[in-house]
Amino acid sequence: MPSEFSGKHVTVAGLGVSGVPAAKVLHGLGAHVTVVNDGADERARTQAAELEALGVTVRLGDGTASDSGSAAGLPEGTELIVTAPGWKPTKPLFTAAEQAGVAVWGDVELAWRLRGHGGRKAAPWLAVTGTNGKTTTVQMLASILAAAGLRTAAVGNIGVSLLDAVTGDTEYDVLAVELSSYQLHWAPSLRAHSAVVLNLAADHLDWHGSMEAYAADKGRVYEGNQVACVYNAADRATEDLVRAADVEEGCRAVGFTLGTPGPSQLGVVEGLLVDRAFVEDRHKNAQELAEVSDVNPPAPHNIANALAAAALARAYGVPAAAVRDGLRAFTPDAHRIAHVADVDGVAYVDDSKATNTHAAEASLAAYEPVVWIAGGLAKGATFDELVAGAAKRLRGAVLIGADRALIREALARHAPEVPVVDLDRTDTGAMPQAVREARRLAEPGDTVLLAPACASMDMFTNYNKRGDAFAEAVRELGA
Repeated sequence: MPSEFSGKHVTVAGLGVSGVPAAKVLHGLGAHVTVVNDGADERARTQAAELEALGVTVRLGDGTASDSGSAAGLPEGTELIVTAPGWKPTKPLFTAAEQAGVAVWGDVELAWRLRGHGGRKAAPWLAVTGTNGKTTTVQMLASILAAAGLRTAAVGNIGVSLLDAVTGDTEYDVLAVELSSYQLHWAPSLRAHSAVVLNLAADHLDWHGSMEAYAADKGRVYEGNQVACVYNAADRATEDLVRAADVEEGCRAVGFTLGTPGPSQLGVVEGLLVDRAFVEDRHKNAQELAEVSDVNPPAPHNIANALAAAALARAYGVPAAAVRDGLRAFTPDAHRIAHVADVDGVAYVDDSKATNTHAAEASLAAYEPVVWIAGGLAKGATFDELVAGAAKRLRGAVLIGADRALIREALARHAPEVPVVDLDRTDTGAMPQAVREARRLAEPGDTVLLAPACASMDMFTNYNKRGDAFAEAVRELGA
């Protein structure tokens, strides 16, 4: 049966983990697909060759270049653009599309519209976004759903293509979906069963243009929610997004808190995770879900992640026992407040994934006293608030990376008594030296914490490589 894409001229903007599946799916649905891509490196050439073998047209080297006869980089005949999430809205290609009246979708929008295609079951989506904690929360949620006996997968902004999930052979009961602000910007039709914004802090402002625009894109996840809009009671901005959302009649606002929950909230009481939202007579009753010790690791921000995951699962009707079993079965990914080793009474913890100040703040709050290893690419961030809040916890600090001076200056202003080692180097060999300096500053009972509050690309390929270098340096200490 012909699809709505049969014979349609579709331009896919960008290759990578989202563009390649989009091009393949659209080609398989009968569309005439042209892929444009800024880069022309070896990986791009390999992906291009794979697509060209299928009959897809690929233009490498300039995603906004004009063909002869095309206007401002819009390939001739384009009726729809499907973009990779990282492409900024200010790209000339999108300006040209707007002028020509051509719609721009992201791969998430395409996946949403293809749910149920070919007679497949249209599995509902439980959606997770926020500045930090998305991946952990989605994986916790998938573990809880699986513990309830549901066919599910953690998909979206975690390397598993949503398109593969909705068009593949496996029919899911429900999907745990991680969504970035980029993806939400390009997904105007998304309507989740239930969704959460975990937190909001300044991030990716170079892409969105302002904090207001960033928050608005995050808030899109609540639009059209059917059962529950879950928000962070400690972050008023997330509740404000719920209030602003246009949801289906009967959809409820459900909060999560690290304190004692009120009605329509999940929270913590005497070491227990409890539910006062999805119970009969929530003004008088509460349901025990799990123990705090069931959360791995039981750091405050990770307990918050667990509560958010539990709220979405409970909104879908999952029993309390499955929340407990799913949390117990969950193992966090590497480089997320991961305990590496104890050496001479000092704990060494790898939170290389803390690539912004909000994530580092949560990580620092989980330990005391701390020797902090920080620095990298600041991405326009400032560090005064972070340092002022963590000052009393700091035994010392070791700074690495291109923008370490920004952190050093914040330490001088807000924690002048804290000893600081400033390593004037940005090569990968700085990490072993940083760990040795941290060991010198630490005392038994302390934690040496890699929570850089910065991106890694000035020194390492990614945060994974940075965390690996830290762990290897720690292992050398104990050798």
